[in-house]
Amino acid sequence: MKKSVPALLTAFFLGVNIAAAYADELVVYSARKEHLIKPLFDMYTTKTGVQVKYVTGKAGALLERLKAEGSNTPADLFITVDAGNLWKAAKEVVLQPVESEVLKKNVPSHLRDPQNRWFGLSVRARTIVYNKDRVSPSDLDSYSSLGEPRWKGRLLLRTSKKVYNQSLVASLIAEKGETASEKVVSSWVANLPVAPFSSDTKALEAVMAGVGDVTVVNTYYLGRLLKKNSDIPLAIFWPNQNGTGVHMNVSGAGVTKHAKHRDQAVKLLEWLSSDEAQGTFASLNLEYAVNSSVKPDPLVAAWGEFKGNPINVAKYGEYQAQAIKLMDRVGYK
Repeated sequence: MKKSVPALLTAFFLGVNIAAAYADELVVYSARKEHLIKPLFDMYTTKTGVQVKYVTGKAGALLERLKAEGSNTPADLFITVDAGNLWKAAKEVVLQPVESEVLKKNVPSHLRDPQNRWFGLSVRARTIVYNKDRVSPSDLDSYSSLGEPRWKGRLLLRTSKKVYNQSLVASLIAEKGETASEKVVSSWVANLPVAPFSSDTKALEAVMAGVGDVTVVNTYYLGRLLKKNSDIPLAIFWPNQNGTGVHMNVSGAGVTKHAKHRDQAVKLLEWLSSDEAQGTFASLNLEYAVNSSVKPDPLVAAWGEFKGNPINVAKYGEYQAQAIKLMDRVGYK
């Protein structure tokens, strides 16, 4: 397996048809970092003999690149995180529909595009994490309840600029409507003792330090901290268990519109959803498998079972623009 980002970029900006450089290899553009995809591509090459080249980068930049390259793109598969990003890729028409019984079997309908242009490959739960020394789980309930007066000066959040929180608010809009959702988000902002943090990890560290008592993060960020130190005073709470359930999101992939190796790309996508690949795909980032027959990593399993929200995650993209405007209106920076 090889990766030649500089060579690709040089060829692209010189106006050369870079697709020719990849004529005999499957090419993936990935917004997931190298250490989260390389082991899987290595496994696939060992299993099938198919060589996989990949280019990693930010989701937005890779999407713009796909649009700019058009029919000359060498990319056969696009992998990214967050259903909002996948929805946008489909809306920008850089992905094509895939009819696959394997994918329909392995990927639940609410974790894939209704038109089968992209499919979730791992699940990330965005949930409440609290300081065990300062909060009792009996004090917690739902995402909305974090706006109650008792959490004044105790709630910490990541910036609204991150797509994960945009998707969370988009899900609120899809379920509650815009007016009710604005009241919820406004109440969160009123309870913040400090400005939102640039990352989930920094929010978690601030909860440990006593800056606040509770936050909302993707579970794998807590998993990473626990791997370093299992004694940190943080614990997970699964909200909305008597209602809609925990907010679920995905990392996922779709076959590009101008894939030169479409059949091979579909086969790789199918394999990534299989029992064989799913355990590795999810455990590399301490996520959950989309394939329900695959058990989570032991660290993840220790957090216990929970009810997840069954809403189709494509809704996050559908309501993303409204969510961003809403957060801006209430001063959620």
